[in-house]
Amino acid sequence: MKTKNLLMAFTVVGLIGLNACKDAPKNVETQVKEMAVNDKSSKPKIQDNTTIVGVAASNDNFTTLVAAVKAAGLVETLNSAGPFTVFAPTNDAFNKLPEGTVETLLTPERKETLVGILTYHVVPGKFDANTVVEAIKSNDGTFEVTTVNGGILIASLDGENVILTDEKGKTSKVIMADVAASNGVIHAIDAVVMPR
Repeated sequence: MKTKNLLMAFTVVGLIGLNACKDAPKNVETQVKEMAVNDKSSKPKIQDNTTIVGVAASNDNFTTLVAAVKAAGLVETLNSAGPFTVFAPTNDAFNKLPEGTVETLLTPERKETLVGILTYHVVPGKFDANTVVEAIKSNDGTFEVTTVNGGILIASLDGENVILTDEKGKTSKVIMADVAASNGVIHAIDAVVMPR
């Protein structure tokens, strides 16, 4: 029941974001959907809707992320036993990137870069919101998190919000926490974090 409510909340957040962008000429989400419709290749299918990838694929707020995971060839990895903690950028987060960035990253020539960026959003192990907040508080207000790609994210608090600072000094806020999956947990973030 808790997961259902969180997914409904994700949908509401996404609808608000999509309404805010409705006057944009053509946002990244629309372009990604068009690419998916035109793509007849045999990319991996998501079969288990309880895994991190399956939960993300069942939510319209993560269409860009799921397209990126497929293009990077990470579906099988993120469908594995894990567990993983994924700081998942929403479609709106991807829309904040400079124009053309996502489309370029989804090309086969940029696969290695895309894998590096996506694995920078994944932490080995399952860390719910309470665990993250406790780690921040017990480490004098900041906590270094080592990601799957070997890079570091710094977690801190701004009031009650968990903030992630990437290796380039850019920040992202956790806007929805503790979306459960059979192989870990998803925390939605409002900006794409970038490795060095």
